Amino acid sequence: MKIAIASDIYYPMINGVAVFAHNLANGLSKAGHEVIVLAPSFNGKYHVDIDEETGVTTYHLTSARFPFYPDQINKVPDKKKILGLPMPRLAYRHGIWWSVNPWSEVKHILNEFNPDVIHLQTAETIALAVMSYVRKYDVPLVSTGHAYPDNVTGQFKLLKPKMIKKPTDAALRAYMASFLKHAEYATMPTEMAIGDLVPKDRRRFKVTVEALSNGVDLSEFNPGKPNAEILKKYGLSASPKKRVLYIGRVDPEKSISNVVLAFNKTLKKVPDAEMVIVGDGIDVNHLKSLVAELGIESKVKFPGKILPPDLVEVYRSGTLFATASETETQGIVLIEAAATGLPLIAVDKGAVSELCQNKRNGELCQPGDIDGIAKAMVKVLTDDELREKYAKESIEVSKLHDLNRTLKRFEEIYHEAIKLKSEHNTIEE
Repeated sequence: MKIAIASDIYYPMINGVAVFAHNLANGLSKAGHEVIVLAPSFNGKYHVDIDEETGVTTYHLTSARFPFYPDQINKVPDKKKILGLPMPRLAYRHGIWWSVNPWSEVKHILNEFNPDVIHLQTAETIALAVMSYVRKYDVPLVSTGHAYPDNVTGQFKLLKPKMIKKPTDAALRAYMASFLKHAEYATMPTEMAIGDLVPKDRRRFKVTVEALSNGVDLSEFNPGKPNAEILKKYGLSASPKKRVLYIGRVDPEKSISNVVLAFNKTLKKVPDAEMVIVGDGIDVNHLKSLVAELGIESKVKFPGKILPPDLVEVYRSGTLFATASETETQGIVLIEAAATGLPLIAVDKGAVSELCQNKRNGELCQPGDIDGIAKAMVKVLTDDELREKYAKESIEVSKLHDLNRTLKRFEEIYHEAIKLKSEHNTIEE
């Protein structure tokens, strides 16, 4: 098949959507399909890259920086200080890139490529151009939803008041859902994510929406002894007795501060524990200030962004993985952590309970319950037998999220979308 993948968020950005879209493109190409990717340029200029290993062609569309959110590629710098006081951050030098005029570029690329099917990943400017294209040229469309409204409104303080956030979330929910209901076939990573975004009344939402895991490469993420030399590069020891890991975007909606506060309480009962926060984002400075305020700088490390294959060694060095995020449609990092044999601690919100299964492979706490998260940490860190049980079950849970399984299912979905489009056209004729 000739498959076009369109995503406003793409590698080398680091988040679940970018990682999934990149894995999908490479995996489909390795399976023998002809694959192109439409994504923003990260230097502003239109250019084309061809991956020498996989053969995937990526068209980077003409883009401009949106300065109010970081690009998730470059390190977020410390806030500027005046007279020793940190100033509020009004904009980011390395803001996120958005395609500024995708309609003509998308039309030219897709007309030249002539795809059998298009797979849409996001809901920004490239997505709007793709939706316009498929309506005009009658191309089969598969759409995957990755986000909750709170992924957007949770970032901006102006949208935090309830009287503003509630109607904004409702409008965003309808907007995000529109990209699913106008496809031939739609997917989201979990049933819970579908339940949150898709209206219960399906009379105006007739497209099939399937829960299909984003998946991870289990040949890459698996248990093992960590490589001490690789960990040393990031200032980490290879064999800590009790290490709590958080890996992922370090942004406000991830609620990492709750994990830090819980870890601070955990230290009173497990004083030899340490916490490692891997990643970058707009909340890093706040978390470092919180750690300093609590007086636990020696116990919490911030090695920054770490990419595979080094990232696998960090997972392997952990004792447990903890998150307090309430906005996950699935959470690739949770799958990666489970695949490397880590017990999970998470909160019962969003879709994480499908990966962190309470009392099976981890502890599921209530959102915002810092004492409960701390209690779970102490329990897992101090009970060797329980920790071993959770570790084994995490590996079993992760097997349901093998990337190869996801790729095979998407191949079937593409064929189904092509068939549905053909049948629809035949009925109209």
